[in-house]
Amino acid sequence: QGEFLVEISGTTVTITCPLEDEGVQWHSSRTGLTEEGKFVIKDHDSTPANLSCSLGSKRHELYLNARVCDNCQELDTLTAAGIIAADLLITLGVLILVYYFSKGRKGRASAAGDSRPRGPKMQRPPPVPNPDYEPIRKGQREVYAGLDSRAF
Repeated sequence: QGEFLVEISGTTVTITCPLEDEGVQWHSSRTGLTEEGKFVIKDHDSTPANLSCSLGSKRHELYLNARVCDNCQELDTLTAAGIIAADLLITLGVLILVYYFSKGRKGRASAAGDSRPRGPKMQRPPPVPNPDYEPIRKGQREVYAGLDSRAF
C-alpha cells in the first residue's frame, strides 16, 4: 500500500498511482498522458522528474530518476544463465581440443631451434679433455716416474 508501480519499455515510462480510485489527479514537471490512474511519459529522455498523484486530501509523491534507451532489450535470468553456461562449455571444449592435439607433440623438438640432425644414427662427440690431466700412454712413463705406487 502506498507504492508506485513504474514500468519501463524502451523510452516509454508508465507510472501507476497507489490510489486506486477513479479521478486521480497527476501533477508533474513533465508532460504526459493520463490513462485510468496511470501517467504515461512517451519519449522519456532520462532526466529526473517530480511526480505526484492526489485524490481528495490524499497525496503521494515520487521522484523519478529512470534511465531509458531506445534500442535496449530486456534479458531475463534464464537467458543470461544460458549464455554464461554456453560460454563456459565452449571454452572447456576449446581447452580439451588444445590439450588433445598438443599431447602428441610433447617430445618433438622444433626444427627451427636446432639444425643438427637427431636420431639413432647420431654419435656422441668425444668428451672434452681436461687440460690438468693427461692420459698415461705406453712408452711415456717418465712423466709419471716420480710417483710411487702404493699398495693398499
